[in-house]
Amino acid sequence: MEALLCRKLGDPTVCLEDNDSPIVLSKNHPIPQLDSPTAVRVRIKATSLNFANYLQILGTYQEKPSLPFIPGSDFSGYVDAVGPKVSNFRVGDCVCSFAGLGSFAQFIVVDESQLFRVPPGCDLVAAGALAVAFGTSHVALVHRAQLTSGQVLLVLGAAGGVGLAAVQIGKVCGATVIAVARGAEKVQLLKSLGVDHVVDLGNENVTESVKKFLQTRRLKGVDVLYDPVGGKLTKESLRLLKWGANILIIGFASGEIPVIPVNIALVKNWTVHGLYWGSYKIHRPGVLEDSVKELLSWLARGLISIHISHSYPPSEVNLAFSAIKDRKVIGKVMVVFDEKHSRSKL
Repeated sequence: MEALLCRKLGDPTVCLEDNDSPIVLSKNHPIPQLDSPTAVRVRIKATSLNFANYLQILGTYQEKPSLPFIPGSDFSGYVDAVGPKVSNFRVGDCVCSFAGLGSFAQFIVVDESQLFRVPPGCDLVAAGALAVAFGTSHVALVHRAQLTSGQVLLVLGAAGGVGLAAVQIGKVCGATVIAVARGAEKVQLLKSLGVDHVVDLGNENVTESVKKFLQTRRLKGVDVLYDPVGGKLTKESLRLLKWGANILIIGFASGEIPVIPVNIALVKNWTVHGLYWGSYKIHRPGVLEDSVKELLSWLARGLISIHISHSYPPSEVNLAFSAIKDRKVIGKVMVVFDEKHSRSKL
């Protein structure tokens, strides 16, 4: 089978044909075999690139697998083979899931308990981008912050994968959603999703813009801060939080880890949540399962949509990583295992 193999740590944006590339495209990697009676082999249609995948290949992510390894996390595809005790799936079923590693390949083997059926009518490629981005935002907002109708949600990095997921989940929950992004194209997309107020970092100050909006709506402040960015933007946003606010620390896309003054957190009774979605698979797997099931039901009902801005074949995965690195992605970027597929912007 075809598989993208990380043989050394380094910059994944380097062309695969270059000797400096940490990734090689193996054309004859062994197809994984069923390893238990309840195992299912999936022929992967599409796999999503996440910022964590980029950091993992660079060697700067918190989890450092042994070399060589096949990167990848969330995916979608068709059931290819099932173990003798598999009862919920048959060959040909459309499914999606997530794994710690291994989705940057044509086949993957997982236990049937970790698979989710893709509802009829849902785009299979889009379903491959659901688990990590939407799962992260859903667990953060619904399970941790317990966002409710009428609250004010401020989403930083709102045009990225987790950001677009967060604003949509916020609207489903009935919150007033404020989104922060950069550039006219991103602002327009966020407005089309029903976001109540969008701050364009290209020509607006976050504090001034949000305060003006809050005053117009006669709102006292932000109840929930969703922060996958970090850096100076976090510090600015803290000024907008009301008493008793929830702060969700999702990541540090800016490359800068912010300092949250705990004395102010004490006085204002803020709750700071660190959210490492992947660790739920070990400590609270039931939460992840319920989360993905609810998201798939929302997807089937049209309550959420998955915006894919770029799609690439495996041979051009370096271009996919470049799109993430250069902040060209609005929503998700995918690798699609399809012989007829060519590089495109959707």
